[in-house]
Amino acid sequence: MAIPTKLLLLQLFTFSLLLTANLTHSEPSNNRHSKEYCAMYDICGHRSDGKVLNCPYASPSIQPDELFSAKIQSLCPTISGNVCCTETQFDTLRSQVQQAVPFLVGCPACLRNFLNLFCELSCSPNQSLFINVTSVAEVSGNLTVDGIDYHITDTFGEGLYESCKEVKFGTMNTRAINFVGGGAKNFREWFTFIGQKAPSGFPGSPYAINFKSSIPESSAMVPMNVSVYSCGDTSLGCSCGDCPSSPACSSPEPLPPHDEDSCSIRIGPLKVRCIELSMALVYVLLVSCFFGWAGLNRRRNTTQPLDSSKPLLHPVEEDGINSEMKENILGVKVQRHAQLSPVQRYMAKFYRSYGSWIARNPSLVLFMSVAIVLALCSGLYNFKVETRPEKLWVGPESKAAEEKKFFDTHLSPFYRIEQLILATVPDPKSGRAPSIVTDENILLLFDIQQKVDQIRGNYSGSEVSLPDICLKPLGEDCATQSILQYFKMDSGTFDDYGGVEHAEYCFQHYTSSETCLSAFQAPVDPSAVLGGFSGNNYSEVMVSELGCSVPFDCYSDVKRTLFQATAFVVTYPVNNVIGDSSNENARAVAWEKSFIQLAKEELLPMVRSKNLSLSFSSESSIEEELKRESTADVITIAASYLVMFVYISVTLGDAPQFYTFYISSKVLLGLSGVVLVLLSVLGSVGVFSALGVKSTLIIMEVIPFLVLAVGVDNMCILVHAVKRQPREVSLEQRISSALVEVGPSITLASLSEVLAFAVGAFVPMPACRIFSMFAALAIMLDFFLQITAFVALIVFDCKRSADNRIDCFPCIKVPSSSRESVEGGREPGFLERYMKEVHAPVLGLWGVKMVVVAVFFAFALASIAISPRLETGLEQKIVLPRDSYLQDYFDSLSEYLRVGPPLYFVVKNYNYSSESRHTNQLCSISQCNSNSLLNEISRASQASDTSYIAKPAASWLDDFLVWLSPEAFGCCRKFTNGSYCPPDDQPPCCTAEEDICSLDGICKDCTTCFRHSDLVQDRPSTAQFREKLPWFLNALPSADCAKGGHGAYTNSVDLKGYESGVIQASEFRTYHTPLNTQGDYVNALRAAREFSSRISNSLKIDIFPYSVFYIFFEQYLNIWTVALTNLAIAIGAIFIVCWLITSSAWSSAIIVLVLVMILVDLMGMMVILGIQLNAVSVVNLIMSIGIAVEFCVHISHAFLMSSGDREHRAREALETMGASVFSGITLTKLVGVIVLCFARSEIFVVYYFQMYLALVIIGFLHGLVFLPVILSLAGPPQLNLDIEQQQTDEASSSLLN
Repeated sequence: MAIPTKLLLLQLFTFSLLLTANLTHSEPSNNRHSKEYCAMYDICGHRSDGKVLNCPYASPSIQPDELFSAKIQSLCPTISGNVCCTETQFDTLRSQVQQAVPFLVGCPACLRNFLNLFCELSCSPNQSLFINVTSVAEVSGNLTVDGIDYHITDTFGEGLYESCKEVKFGTMNTRAINFVGGGAKNFREWFTFIGQKAPSGFPGSPYAINFKSSIPESSAMVPMNVSVYSCGDTSLGCSCGDCPSSPACSSPEPLPPHDEDSCSIRIGPLKVRCIELSMALVYVLLVSCFFGWAGLNRRRNTTQPLDSSKPLLHPVEEDGINSEMKENILGVKVQRHAQLSPVQRYMAKFYRSYGSWIARNPSLVLFMSVAIVLALCSGLYNFKVETRPEKLWVGPESKAAEEKKFFDTHLSPFYRIEQLILATVPDPKSGRAPSIVTDENILLLFDIQQKVDQIRGNYSGSEVSLPDICLKPLGEDCATQSILQYFKMDSGTFDDYGGVEHAEYCFQHYTSSETCLSAFQAPVDPSAVLGGFSGNNYSEVMVSELGCSVPFDCYSDVKRTLFQATAFVVTYPVNNVIGDSSNENARAVAWEKSFIQLAKEELLPMVRSKNLSLSFSSESSIEEELKRESTADVITIAASYLVMFVYISVTLGDAPQFYTFYISSKVLLGLSGVVLVLLSVLGSVGVFSALGVKSTLIIMEVIPFLVLAVGVDNMCILVHAVKRQPREVSLEQRISSALVEVGPSITLASLSEVLAFAVGAFVPMPACRIFSMFAALAIMLDFFLQITAFVALIVFDCKRSADNRIDCFPCIKVPSSSRESVEGGREPGFLERYMKEVHAPVLGLWGVKMVVVAVFFAFALASIAISPRLETGLEQKIVLPRDSYLQDYFDSLSEYLRVGPPLYFVVKNYNYSSESRHTNQLCSISQCNSNSLLNEISRASQASDTSYIAKPAASWLDDFLVWLSPEAFGCCRKFTNGSYCPPDDQPPCCTAEEDICSLDGICKDCTTCFRHSDLVQDRPSTAQFREKLPWFLNALPSADCAKGGHGAYTNSVDLKGYESGVIQASEFRTYHTPLNTQGDYVNALRAAREFSSRISNSLKIDIFPYSVFYIFFEQYLNIWTVALTNLAIAIGAIFIVCWLITSSAWSSAIIVLVLVMILVDLMGMMVILGIQLNAVSVVNLIMSIGIAVEFCVHISHAFLMSSGDREHRAREALETMGASVFSGITLTKLVGVIVLCFARSEIFVVYYFQMYLALVIIGFLHGLVFLPVILSLAGPPQLNLDIEQQQTDEASSSLLN
């Protein structure tokens, strides 16, 4: 935002007035150049704009009286004795010079040199030696000076420029030379700027001044060469911020750029990172060792007899193996002594007893389990949805949240932003966009502004307009940032001011020309209202594109086509209120809704008809679009559920046969399973709602899908396990045996998933933390319903099928002939035959095993090598619907905006007492410490590529100390009664009715607040500081004193309790460089934190940086630490659970190895797909561990419980569980995930379609390809020992399979 100040700018333009104040000389033909002789004397006329013109008559210098001499000495100590100016001229000079003092007084050497330049011009007794009148003009019958030569040595000119070039003007966050020198790059440009004759009505000199450094040989003239002071002079020394070249100022090296992986090695023309080379070497070493071990192991195995073939996985009884059942039914005598852990024996006993009990009491189990979950759903009465972005993405305990709360409470919350970006459309042929700065486009912007002014929001029946809510730093005008401010926001002045030419003039003179001041009486920086130009600020464009640095040169020669801005940026700052007890924010939201509606319905068509583009946003836009997103993908999510339901219904049933399909199908069972999943989700939401935890939209859309995808796996495994049981045994025994067979692996998988999701609750981002908590409880409830209600439903379905009743219509019974065909036996399905006849035998080939291990290890290590390339952040566009108007707005921000976000350095507990060193440790003017905060900020801005600080900070402290200074005699003043006296150009000293303010009014007796003797080393005492600070903060800036703090610093200081000598909070404002990518935002925050920490430690003062975006990007500073820590905890928890349940550390280690490989491969895919690392993806990675467990644990458990050598056991595990894993886990997730690619929200496509699809494919390959190979090569030993089996007939053996 532009800094509010009335005539906060004076510049050399006004200083040229003082040049006019002393010119008196004889006719050019009568010039006399000698000591004690004047070239000009007295005033002989005035221009039409009121500027005074000197007399061109030469005359001897005169002796002033004692009082006049003292007055001259106070301003011009180099002049003594005779003078070449009248007292009236000197008073005019003094009144005009005081406008320059606030800009330069922070650097005494610069101020003294600058005053000497004009003192010598105006009053030097030897004026004729270096002043030569070259032209005259007649005004009202009198001859007046129209042009002069001013001879000055290069030594003085260079010394003047060097002492002033780095002096800062804090209020505008820029160099003072931009105001008093037109941004000159050297003293010659500065002199050219000063000397150009200004057109009538424009600021500048009323006549031409030609600065020269050479003298003709025949001339008696001598260049002016008074002593020039260096800014590093010890007697008139400047601060390091204003004089970085001073020997006393150290220049510490800038902070190094943050680089996650700076190590790289060049191999010929190829440059590779160290980690990539390391992984390549590790791969070569691992593969070599593996092939060597595998070869030795194979030769050793060929010399040993293979174990005889063992039966497939056997149901386990309390003591281990159910041999009695098989002996009684199949005639097989089996004796086993199982080496099972206590946990396994307990689970086997529990599931056998529980399976028998549930088969006998299915109705009771179904009713009780559903009733419990329904009771949990009762908490939905307190259901609420959180949509506020700061509550979703920022933890309340975060450092940034605490700093924001401190800033908002002690200073002022950052204003609300409403914005329009009007841009030209690139030419289809050249691809270049034309300039936006044309008469037609400015008039169009006036039409747009008129419609915005007519907006009336409706809040509780009352109308709300922009003036009711906008920010008004000065007066009653809104601080709208727009190019229209150069026309006072009035279309009627457009032609009067000169149209687009006036705008182009103001681009260069926005700080100096009163006609360029905004309607709210402050300058408007072109960089804030224009966009799409090259460089980081508009001055760079003027210099690089126009080839000139002197504004008047540009003004006279420039064509508007050379101005390369392609966009108008219009910003409406709106008041923001903490807590909003007065409903101010609610009134603003009502206006914002009308603003967005107007932009969509009227402004957009209007702009497009002119072949322009328009993007727009309001403060509440993101929140409103997030709400809309809740309904954006309802159809997609419903379609995903429907597809999964259809697949479940098909896969749960037997192979379709027309004459038995209506009996063998499981549509009703599948539908019941989906209902149980939804009940588990509602139960989870109900529990947390009862506890007062608000839900999020992502929970309502993703968790049902996620739990369904997870829950379907166990449903398929349970149904397939029941199908595998011999049909000759009773239903009770089949249910019991099925639960004993798959119950432990289902329990292990579900418990692992719950733990993995629960770990996600430690992620600091609230939306992801809440998501993880809801998901963990939902999966736990789903597991509970699966082993209770769903098993009971399986019992009912088996009874229905056995009773020959139709699926979905169980009341209808078919003839018994069909029943016989159904009960006649179950043929193996296609997947089971594929696993037994193709998949398992192929993986058993030795060459295939070697290739599988080599390829999977290669992918894993390659993923580790590229994982550091994973970018952090979360693009705002991804969170929004694809058709959101904010998509275009964020694109426009990146393309057109050339101003970075405001950056505040907040100082806590500043002790301003005279005994404290804090003042000099913070300020940057004369006598301040070289390593002060503001000096360090200034240094950092010179290395903006690493510090991300664009410019020196606006300092209320510097401006206050300058405002207090006796040199700034037009600023801090008091009446004879001690009350505050404003500058002479402000009421009551000067009324609005007066064209020219009189110096003889009621303020004629006002004096400066202090004399030098009243201050201690130019610093106020504690009492003086305490008394005058409120004066400063209430002082309006004007031409006579641009340092007034009202508007610019109104909210920069917390005056609550400041009387104690300590200011609790104050801020120093600057800007970040333009930030376009997520990495820029993260690095800017990191750099600001590191800078503040270093300064705080050095000065022993509590300082922290604050910007509006910090609260959303803080999480990315340590996102890698959070991610790796939580992933390690999740993997560690799963290892412990697997160990406890299986009692095999070997098997658990293999599971963890496969999980880690799945995880790193998924991270590698994230790099390839361009998916960023953020809280959403971290939660997905944590969840992927839980989901990936299902691909591993069932195969591993089957391998562990089977008997024989490793090769045979791996094949048995694939034949037994492979089909279930593929159909129940892989395909189930795949069909549901694919539907998400049609979602309208990009976040679903990127983080839930792409990531989950990658997870399913990677998990399937590792679970059904890599894991069986590793188990066959290095699997754990079998648990079953001393097995004796006597097989009595071939048929019985086949039934066992």
